[in-house]
Amino acid sequence: MANKEALRALQQRLAERLQTVRDQAPSRNWLAVEIAGHGFLMPLEQAGEIFPLAPAQHVPHSQPWFLGVANLRGQLHGVVDAAMFLGLSERAGRSLSDVAARDAGRLVALNTALQLNVALLIDRLLGLRNASMLKPAAREASAGKPHFIGQAMADEQGRVWYELDLAALSADEAFLKIDV
Repeated sequence: MANKEALRALQQRLAERLQTVRDQAPSRNWLAVEIAGHGFLMPLEQAGEIFPLAPAQHVPHSQPWFLGVANLRGQLHGVVDAAMFLGLSERAGRSLSDVAARDAGRLVALNTALQLNVALLIDRLLGLRNASMLKPAAREASAGKPHFIGQAMADEQGRVWYELDLAALSADEAFLKIDV
């Protein structure tokens, strides 16, 4: 009899815990970065390791935004100038050594789950953000906005942040086409 009561109590506690988990909305967390003066939020589950700038081997006949291939912790990664790819900068011919000379910039690798060895060159890391720190911002015209740029959000200081969906970016046809 005691075993049946203990089993019922266990089932009741498990049911309560499951209900609590269902009731709590999952919290979104992002890596906040700056690219060409614009704030972007990369979902933490899609971002990978953050690297200091590393020398990259130029790849002939590649897109101007493709800076080359770098050895990051023993693995080859394509390095993409995020500002150029997003159309925020026309820094054609910019190399990683140009960025390193300014002592700025980092490489943010895509999460290995995205199955693409690519690192994005960003200007600055600005920390972590979560949903409680942001609210929906007044949207700008969405005409011409790429599908991998998500909603605009604003923080308490009024800075506008744009979600950069790395999974959608990594599947984008233009992103996958590095040759001219």
